[in-house]
Amino acid sequence: MPLMNAIIFSILSVYIFIVMGYVAKMSFKEQIDDKTITLLNVYFLQVFLTFWGLLVRPVDITLLYAPSIYLAIVAVTLVVSLFFAKALFESKKEYSIATVSAIIGNTGNLGIPINIAIFGEESIPYTTIINLVNVFVVYTVGVFFYSRGSFSTKESLLNIVKLPILWAAIVALILSGYGYRPSGAVLNSLMMGAYASMTMQLFLFGIYLYGTKIKELSKKLVSWVLFFKFIVLPLLTLFVLSFIELDAMVKGVIFIELIMPLAVANVNLASLYDCKPKVVTALVFLSSFLFLGIIFVAVRVLEVL
Repeated sequence: MPLMNAIIFSILSVYIFIVMGYVAKMSFKEQIDDKTITLLNVYFLQVFLTFWGLLVRPVDITLLYAPSIYLAIVAVTLVVSLFFAKALFESKKEYSIATVSAIIGNTGNLGIPINIAIFGEESIPYTTIINLVNVFVVYTVGVFFYSRGSFSTKESLLNIVKLPILWAAIVALILSGYGYRPSGAVLNSLMMGAYASMTMQLFLFGIYLYGTKIKELSKKLVSWVLFFKFIVLPLLTLFVLSFIELDAMVKGVIFIELIMPLAVANVNLASLYDCKPKVVTALVFLSSFLFLGIIFVAVRVLEVL
């Protein structure tokens, strides 16, 4: 029961900001400019989040095994998704959403506190570095596919390079590799920007949620994304982990991070590149709603790892 309570409170502490964004949009309507908030978050505040995430603690080479497995599973999933989504969806935008949305999970805002609730603070180094790997997936693979809904292949690749987050991550990794340790004042400044970014992402999700009509969504797209997210990906993860000798807690962290609901970052990118942001918002909402029940099933599944 204490574990269940901890999980519930971890989820509610995140979702409250989504509700606030929804209420804000409902109250002020067009006075709130969705695109402006997206640009401020992606081009400015998330730079702070990237620096803070990479510099808050040294990157330990011994921790790289877990994120390597995570990345390998994501890569295999992406290949499978590419093959089937191509056959199922004719619309370029729906194809992009179907291909990439399920692999961009909420490993940070939701994944880290839930893993702490399940495994304790010993999980923090693993969840942190897996989340950083997910950031690279979001701003490379995610940017490319969401761009492909509206742009050419060349323009989509250029969109990756244009984002400051990727360059910030490279600079932060170089600094960390050379042993740079920011002072308390610098860390506090980075932390302010990081938490502002995370809060704004959740607000933005609530803002896009207002006016989204789930009934108007393509049933095929919804079914595919949710089936892939909560059936195919977990089964593939369990299959891969069954062949790997690894501490049970680390396996558990990888599994929990991979079944996180769709990340709000999906909404950011869909909005930034005009790839049906309302549709993506609805998918994020539905996956987050289903996750409220799935997480308790997942906790039971951990016993077999």
